[in-house]
Amino acid sequence: MKIVLLGYMGSGKSTVGRQLAQKLNFIFVDLDAYIEQNEQMTISELFEVKGEIYFRKKESEYVSKALKSHDNVILSLGGGTPCYGNNMNQILELTSSVFYLKLSINGLVERLLKEKSERPLIKNIPDVDLPEFIGKHLFERSMFYQKANFTIDCDQKSIVEINAEIEEKLV
Repeated sequence: MKIVLLGYMGSGKSTVGRQLAQKLNFIFVDLDAYIEQNEQMTISELFEVKGEIYFRKKESEYVSKALKSHDNVILSLGGGTPCYGNNMNQILELTSSVFYLKLSINGLVERLLKEKSERPLIKNIPDVDLPEFIGKHLFERSMFYQKANFTIDCDQKSIVEINAEIEEKLV
């Protein structure tokens, strides 16, 4: 079984994925870490040195590779991964267990303010402008996120509750 988790940054894809993989005895793959390991550069370095077009091409290759290389795998995507190239269609062709971890703008702002310095995309955005920035991004990405087979509303839910909802839908 192949499970894919998508959603905006800070939605809990990696945290949820790691714990669910452990519980199900699956392999967990964080796409960004997988790319960094294979390319021997951080995502920021890849963008800076080789450019976004190179990164997006490699991102698409690694999505396919990660899903085709393992039978029991949980793949956590980068927030923008479903929105580029043919990634979302490719993912849906390889598995019918694609989950959108959905949080409200307020929920995302609350989480991301705590880790803003670790997030290159938002680290220079004033706190007061973060809700508008996230809202704009969510609007642009929603048509891709909504193609997921399942949407899990994650506001006010623990990781255990989110994983239980995912497991229910796998049966």
